[in-house]
Amino acid sequence: MYNPFFSSMMLALECQKVIELRLVRLAWGGREARAEMHSMVVEKIQASIEATGALIMGSSPEVVIARYREYVAANTKRLFAD
Repeated sequence: MYNPFFSSMMLALECQKVIELRLVRLAWGGREARAEMHSMVVEKIQASIEATGALIMGSSPEVVIARYREYVAANTKRLFAD
């Protein structure tokens, strides 16, 4: 059974780690910080367009949240690797 509270809470908790890693990168400054700022804006716009399109086409909120969690996981992996 789908529990929207649980998946939303997990998304929020997972986002906190990405926020922490991005703030550290921004605090260091330089070329990497500028690239991260650009990446943050572009990713958020792309994800919101994708989510809006999915909802308009009839996808469930569960699908949208799962997709956002995939983005967050990819960012976490990328930021830890760098």
